Amino acid sequence: MKVLYCRKISDPRGSECIAAVDFELNEHIRIYGLRLMRKADGRHFIYAPQAAGSRKVATFSEALSTRLTDLALDAYEVAA
Repeated sequence: MKVLYCRKISDPRGSECIAAVDFELNEHIRIYGLRLMRKADGRHFIYAPQAAGSRKVATFSEALSTRLTDLALDAYEVAA
């Protein structure tokens, strides 16, 4: 599992998106456009993109969500 691309979002506020992140989950699955979010209390979490309004494209187990968030934060810290 690895980050393919991380793009910082300019001028994030409060509990908003701070980066867009693309992942390669394994040799068969890549997922693009996940949002790295920062809550007002400073915690971070990852969200999959949405389709047609608020319909979720994907959801993740707590363990996978934690791993993706950690990888995204690492990539965010080195992103230009």
